[in-house]
Amino acid sequence: MYKFLLITSLATVLGACNYLAGENGVFRDRVGDYLESPILPAMVIPEELDSYTLDQLYVIPEQVALESEDFEGTPRPKPIETRRREGVIIQNLGDRRWIVLDAVPAQVWPLVRDYWTQLEVVLDYENPSAGIMETSWLEVENDQETRNKYRMTIEPGLHSGYSEIYVRHLENLRSEPIPSLINWPENSSSFDQERQVLTTLSQYLADRNDVYQASSASLLAGSIEAERKVNIIEDEQGEPLLELRLDYARAWVLIRSALEAAEIPIDDSDRDQAFFNVRFSGLQEDEDKPGFIRRIFSTGNDDAAAAEKSISLRLLQIDSKVQVVAEALEATDDQKALIQELLLVISDNLT
Repeated sequence: MYKFLLITSLATVLGACNYLAGENGVFRDRVGDYLESPILPAMVIPEELDSYTLDQLYVIPEQVALESEDFEGTPRPKPIETRRREGVIIQNLGDRRWIVLDAVPAQVWPLVRDYWTQLEVVLDYENPSAGIMETSWLEVENDQETRNKYRMTIEPGLHSGYSEIYVRHLENLRSEPIPSLINWPENSSSFDQERQVLTTLSQYLADRNDVYQASSASLLAGSIEAERKVNIIEDEQGEPLLELRLDYARAWVLIRSALEAAEIPIDDSDRDQAFFNVRFSGLQEDEDKPGFIRRIFSTGNDDAAAAEKSISLRLLQIDSKVQVVAEALEATDDQKALIQELLLVISDNLT
């Protein structure tokens, strides 16, 4: 009797499963139903009624409906290629530190002001067009012997749409009179104080949700030079060169890291002599990723390796700028185009 009841129960359960989830069940698999969906005629509104509120939002062209092929799986969209780094980052080179933010200076300026306002710190000096603000003399950590002052500088970043924020700290003894004219040193009086402000400011900016809102931009700070720090220009002879509005130490590190990021072979380099000797074969458009340009890699590609040309990159310090001049060390069919492509790859990989 028990065996009979068990067999009967199993049959009932299996039948119920087939009834619920089978091909004709209530909860059947409907993934492929769209393949048999008919095209219904458009809705018709009686003439005595208004129809201006209704419209064909998703019109299917006749040729698509007739010629389209059925597909079994849902096609995946191709990912959008971008080199943009979002967020707030603290970068450093030796003892120097600065904040990199993916927002224009006009958007960053009011947020930095809000940072000091939140700390109830009065600003003694503001120059939005130059991107400079200075705090009043402050007391730090109940230190009764010294007074402290901070200078913030907001500059355009390496690429358009970015900003860099620099902080400089100045310490002065309270026993001395307050200087009427501030001679800011090249380096901060205390790197620890500079680091603390950079850290708290970066956290404050990262927590703000209105960084990219146009309403939070400053019209006055919009006059800060919008040109990025890295540009490809031409010299007097019309030859392309890469110009960096940076000091030599940072420019050298950025060029080397850009070459390594682009996997461009470096045959020789000398920081004191200010040159790189590299091998480069030009650019090729990737058919799988429209609009994305990549370098022809020599690994596993004999034709590309044979096409590589030796090029010398020389870094020239001119006032507060560094110019990167490229020169082919061997004959090429189109030397100017090859050099321009190399400079483009370097510029695109600067971070």
